[in-house]
Amino acid sequence: MSLKNPTKIERKFYILKFNELGLSTKILQSIEKAGFEEATPIQAETIPLALKGQDVIGQAQTGTGKTAAFGLPMLQKIDAKDQFLQGLVIAPTRELAIQTQEELWRLGKAKRIRVQAVYGGADINRQIRSLKDHPHILVGTPGRLLDHINRRTIKLETVTTLVLDEADEMLNMGFLDDIEAIIAKVPATRQTLLFSATMPDAIKRIGLQFMKKPEHVKIKAKEMTADLIDQYYIRAKDYEKFDIMTRLFDVQKPELTIVFGRTKRRVDELAHGLEARGYKAEGIHGDLTQQKRMSVLRAFKNSSLDILVATDVAARGLDISGVTHVYNYDIPQDPESYVHRIGRTGRAGKEGLSVTFVTPNEISYLHTIEHLTKKKMSPLRPPTDSEAFRGALGAAFKEVAMKIEAKEDLLEKYGVAAEKLLTQHSAEEIAAYLLSMLAALPQDQAKITITPERPLPERRRRINNNRRTNYSGRDNWHSRKDNRKRDGWNYRDKDRRYKDHRDHKKRGTSSEKRQGFIIRNKGDK
Repeated sequence: MSLKNPTKIERKFYILKFNELGLSTKILQSIEKAGFEEATPIQAETIPLALKGQDVIGQAQTGTGKTAAFGLPMLQKIDAKDQFLQGLVIAPTRELAIQTQEELWRLGKAKRIRVQAVYGGADINRQIRSLKDHPHILVGTPGRLLDHINRRTIKLETVTTLVLDEADEMLNMGFLDDIEAIIAKVPATRQTLLFSATMPDAIKRIGLQFMKKPEHVKIKAKEMTADLIDQYYIRAKDYEKFDIMTRLFDVQKPELTIVFGRTKRRVDELAHGLEARGYKAEGIHGDLTQQKRMSVLRAFKNSSLDILVATDVAARGLDISGVTHVYNYDIPQDPESYVHRIGRTGRAGKEGLSVTFVTPNEISYLHTIEHLTKKKMSPLRPPTDSEAFRGALGAAFKEVAMKIEAKEDLLEKYGVAAEKLLTQHSAEEIAAYLLSMLAALPQDQAKITITPERPLPERRRRINNNRRTNYSGRDNWHSRKDNRKRDGWNYRDKDRRYKDHRDHKKRGTSSEKRQGFIIRNKGDK
């Protein structure tokens, strides 16, 4: 195998049951109790390799069962009689760490395997006390794991299986140095499993640096794309988005909805605005306390909330099922993030719908997303006020009927008062007032102002030598020399300065190194 290219597996997937993958009886008992029968593509491909002890790089979209793909082989490998740490999972966010811990505990219950999660934003002393129970598997975020390592409250010398979950997200969040420091404490004889939704060069280099002849299992894009998701876009100016979106809610009547905003301020304003309009909505982002974030997610899963407004922190790793609609209030800058966002709906064979709002200057991002997903989004006409009102009125009719059916003793409790009310007002007046409380006219709705945000910078492109190149690219520098010379540029000096700038970018700034853009391999000078 070449060091530059790990072995890649990209073969057609055939449906397999878990009892065909070589898993032990106790693990199969937990799987059956959890209600799983057939393995997903990423599980069917990676589990047999991991059971053989091979290092694996698994590439698949969020929501395809990656937790079980690395969790089941690790659980089978663990000896529950040994009272020391044997498995370590590094996750980018608190929510993903908690979800992974719960899933591993459920799948390892028959073997009595203890799993603990450690993450920032929680009482570290309580975590230290829990660590004294000697968990077999530890799931943690990089920063909190380093805290425990420095306090010597965890020792990684006995770890036999290391998992890097959502590796691309950890690099984007600037955890590269932390991950390297943690891996340095894990024995070199370990088995390493790396899972990621995308596979940039930085991830491949990590695989080559810290893994032994890894097998690269990739689930093809056509298997990752959600064919059951109807994808639409609406062209709108920033100040028009909110009213259009609420009119869509009234017409489309989504059951369980996620609205994605680009910034924390945007999420807060959208959540408050939707509440003011009478929707059951709350926001979630990185500035909330862990307790608040968990309570919001719990309410959303229990259907106490209809709308979850979130930054991209909710797009990866969260176990949220039953989502019917996804609204991208802001189009994501990173096309891969779009795939993760809409991947929250259209699961388990159910249909889903996504709507993306695009400002006129952001159309180039829409085309980039369509190129990535290999699927055209359909334009959607914004509903009118009258269409939205008719939709809200229909929902009000259903709500009244449901309330009456659910309360069989209404006449016993309120019959006398109702008769008195009918002597003062007509039945039509009373019914109209009730409907007005449930379905407000557009002019009666609360006026909501969302702080405008600058659209994403337009991706300017031009045709040069029969190929498309970026204005910022090296090819365009040469293609524009004549214009610069005409304008009085000393392009010889500029070429020298451009080379210095290129060398500087190759070395990388300290900020870029922290964010994971620069990977310094062993032997680099």
